[in-house]
Parts: sequence; C-alpha cells; structure tokens
Amino acid sequence: MKIAKKVIYLIPVIIIILGIYNYPKLNIISGYTAKNMASAVFLAGRPEAEINEIDNNFPLIKLAKTKVDYNQKKASSTVFGLMERTAVYRDGLGAVLINTAYKPLTLKPTRNSTRSPLPFPYGNGEPKDTLFANIDYTKLNKIVANAFSNPETKRTRTVLVVYKDHIIAEKYISGFHKNTPILGWSMTKSVLATLFGILEKEGKINLNHPAPIPEWTKDNRREITLNHLLRMQSGLSWEEDYTKISDVTKMLFLDSDMTKAQLKRNAYAKPTEIWNYSSGTSNLLSGILRKQFATHQEYLDFPYAALIDKIGMHSMLLEADMEGNFVGSSYAWATTRDWAKFGLLYLHKGHWNGEQLFSPSWVDYITSPTPHSQGTYGAHFWLNSEGKFPDVPKDLYSANGYQGQYVFIVPSKDLVVVRTGLAEDPDFDINEFLSELIKAIQ
Repeated sequence: MKIAKKVIYLIPVIIIILGIYNYPKLNIISGYTAKNMASAVFLAGRPEAEINEIDNNFPLIKLAKTKVDYNQKKASSTVFGLMERTAVYRDGLGAVLINTAYKPLTLKPTRNSTRSPLPFPYGNGEPKDTLFANIDYTKLNKIVANAFSNPETKRTRTVLVVYKDHIIAEKYISGFHKNTPILGWSMTKSVLATLFGILEKEGKINLNHPAPIPEWTKDNRREITLNHLLRMQSGLSWEEDYTKISDVTKMLFLDSDMTKAQLKRNAYAKPTEIWNYSSGTSNLLSGILRKQFATHQEYLDFPYAALIDKIGMHSMLLEADMEGNFVGSSYAWATTRDWAKFGLLYLHKGHWNGEQLFSPSWVDYITSPTPHSQGTYGAHFWLNSEGKFPDVPKDLYSANGYQGQYVFIVPSKDLVVVRTGLAEDPDFDINEFLSELIKAIQ
C-alpha cells in the first residue's frame, strides 16, 4: 500500500516534469502545423481535410488541431488546447506565422504574368509530342509507375522526366496535377544561390569578398566571404535538427526576422575548416541579397524579374518572413513542370531561349565539391561527384528538399528529373530510380 501511495503521489510530479520539458515543443508543433496548413490551403489550393490526413499526420505534428478561417485567409493550431499559433496568408508573399508585433506588409512582388503560348519548356503551352528512337518507353513507364508503388513507404507524389527539353514521362497521384504547386523545402536554397549567380554575372558582387555584415568586422568572422556562406563552410555554429528544438526549428517557427539567426552565431572554426549544413546560412544570404537593393520593393521584385518570371516559372512563389525577407532556406513553391524548368536552366548552363542569365562558369562553381562534404555538396547544390549513388553518372547534381523533393540534373545524359513526395532516400531509392531511368534512355 505504501508503494502504491508513493506511485500515486509521483504521477502528478512526473506529469508536471514532462509538461515543463515538452511545453516549449508545443510552440514548434503548433507553429509547423498552422504554417503548413495556411500555405497548402491558400497557396496550393489543396483541401484542408487532405492536409490533416496526410501532410500533418506524422509523430508529434499530428497532435495539433487546426482551424482554417477562409474569409481572413489564416490557420490557427493548438496542441491539447495550448500554445495557439496563427499563420496568415499574404498575397504575393505567402503564409507566415505571426506574433503580437505583426503588422501587415503593404508591399508585394511585381509579377510578369504573361504566359507564352510556346510549348514547354520555353512557354506555358503543352509539350510537343515527340518520340525518341533510343528510348524504351515501355520500360520507362514501368520505372515511373514503380516510383509510385508501395505508397506507404515511397510516398511519391509527382514525377517528371525531361530529355533533350522534351517531357518523356509525367505522373501524379490523385489530388495532384500539372498545376499543383509543390513546396520545395530546401530546393529553395538552390533558387536563392542562382540569384547570386545572376548578380555575379552583372558584376555586382564578388564571391571572394568578405560578407557585408557590419557586426562581423570587429571579430574573426570578418574573414567569412560569400563563397564560404554559399558552400556552408563559414565555421559558424549551427544545429540543423528537425526532430527537436534546435537552431533551425527556432528560426523557422519562432523568428520574425529569419536573416538574423545565423548572423548572431559565433564562429567555432575558421572558414573552410569544416562543412556544416545550415538553413540559417541561406536566410542570412537572403538578408545580404536584400542589402544589394536601395528599396524593399526592388528586393521583392528581383527574383521574379531576373529569374522566375523570366523563364516562365509563373507558378513559383517565394514565401517571406514577418519582416518581408524571402525565406531562402525553405519556402519556394512551384508546379512540377516549373521545377523542371529550373533544372533545365542549369542543364543549359544559364542560357534560356536566347538569353544568358548567369555565366556558364557559375555551373562549374556550384558543382565544384566543397571540402569536408565527402563530395556531396557544392554551393547550395548537392553532388554525386564521389559516387554516393554508384549506378548514376558522377556529373549528376541536384536541388534537394525535406521529405524527398528533388530536381536532378544529369548533363551527360541531357536529362532533368523532378520527383516530389513525403519520403526521402532510402525509403525512396534514388540510386535504383535514376539508374533504371537512364537505362531506358540508352
């Protein structure tokens, strides 16, 4: 009886301790759920019930309950009725988690919405129906279909295969189609890097100059260059862990100005001594990009005028934080076809329909392996230079995102492949998928 009484007394204490330990996590959980819901409903136009059932239905996140206000374009989430977080949708800027200091922004990007009637990829018309003698279409279609098999494991949503600028395979799960915007997560980093490539071609930046950050000029961080930041080798401390409260989750779900999270971190190594993947670095670069322009409006317009609308990725939208900074680490949305256009721009080394957007040498730069990355990382792009995928050409490089978003570029095969979904390698076997695709195009 004495033991039983002690256990009874201990239970509330244990509950209190667990509550104190886990309470801060509720902020992240409800924040993720509200933001994901607001973006998926108001930007991608997907059903609320489907997002609850699939997108937000995984450990911890599924504990949150969400309400959507369609009139005010916002979503609010709580966990066990606690820690309510709200995300609002802003025209042209996407959804954003807000706090008590939130003030709606009056600016939004200027877009060129003119749709070219040319066929894909240089316009928004339907692709040409072209047959290639060297493609085994039966095998190709079987491989693409296999990417959607075992849906509980592979969790593929869309696949698009482009060979010699022609779509040779395209498939979507139910609820998704050619006009459905897909969140690229960290594929956004590659889009952000491209903007620096454009500025470099225009002679407006020098990658080897120190990063223009006044706070760093009086300590050892003054040696950090734009090149070091693009290669994730600045030596700044950063924890990129999405399973707990870490630097990256605090930045994405608590910060109103995401450009400052990495800026405030101390250096624990000299530049080039280590490689440390950091979404904070990408958002720091977004802040540096903003400083290249005299006004906020010019900054908001630049990605669209210089890249996105210029190559006809009209579905793409870069979401911004509460202060109006593009979340260059994580929040670009685009249709599968428009993600493919981004890959094709790189396949053609920056040349698009008669215009050179960035120098061909920029491709050499972003695909040059960064020391200490084991040949897997260049400059905001992922590499296969040391054969991580052994049965795929080593010249493959890609934009990668959380939960298995990929734009693969294979120059030696004149190939771009887009795959989106909710599962990463090895649940979705990249080596098998790409190697079998390539075998069908011999």
